[in-house]
Amino acid sequence: MRCASTDIRAVVWRLFRRRGRSNGFTLVELLAALAIAAVIIAASSALVHNVALHFEQGTRTVSDGERLILAIERLAADLGSARFVLRTSDDRSAQSNTQLAFIGEPATGEQPARIVFVGPGGVPANQEGEEVVSLTIEQEDDVTRLVRRRAPWFGPRTRFEELTFSDPVILLDGKVLISFAFGQITQDGTLVWSDAWQGQASLPRFVRLNLRDGATGADLLPETEFVIRADASGGCAQSDSTVCAAGSPTRSKPQGMQRE
Repeated sequence: MRCASTDIRAVVWRLFRRRGRSNGFTLVELLAALAIAAVIIAASSALVHNVALHFEQGTRTVSDGERLILAIERLAADLGSARFVLRTSDDRSAQSNTQLAFIGEPATGEQPARIVFVGPGGVPANQEGEEVVSLTIEQEDDVTRLVRRRAPWFGPRTRFEELTFSDPVILLDGKVLISFAFGQITQDGTLVWSDAWQGQASLPRFVRLNLRDGATGADLLPETEFVIRADASGGCAQSDSTVCAAGSPTRSKPQGMQRE
């Protein structure tokens, strides 16, 4: 019995060793498995990269579009609520010591193009809730920026040249061409545009934003014009106001108006 039992154990052990060897992987099989896994990992990495790239591009496009909309809304609110107030003249050689607190200057030499006017106030405003707003077109290499700044308005004795503007906010930037034009309506109903507004007795009726592609010159925002509502009621200063929808000359151009 002991001999038979020993023989059975020996047979079982040999069968177990044979079965263990038959269930294992050879070196060729292991290398093939590693190669397949490497191909799968590479394909997955490429797929994840493409998805992330397209997602980033889509997010950037949405972000740029939202920034443009916010910039237009900001400009409409600022320019639409420009105040009709007087200030001390910066030009000491001028006949009058006071001028309209609104200037539109084109770029000259090292001086960038800008618009400066008095608008509704924010944190640094005076007690009457007014501040001076500056919209400056700044150039750095091939990138153009439209920057908004503000300063306190201390009343008619405030000189624009003595103000220190702060809180810069970049409204627009990119490889684009930015400029402003100022429109006024003549007595015969003609709308006339100019690239400067200085020494005028009245505010411009419209301010046009020109935004063109820096490489092709294509117009990116055709017919983008902001209405200055200083001669209308206070409710008309809001960009989304509907109180001036009927019967107000500031809501639309007169019929038959011509451009020059």
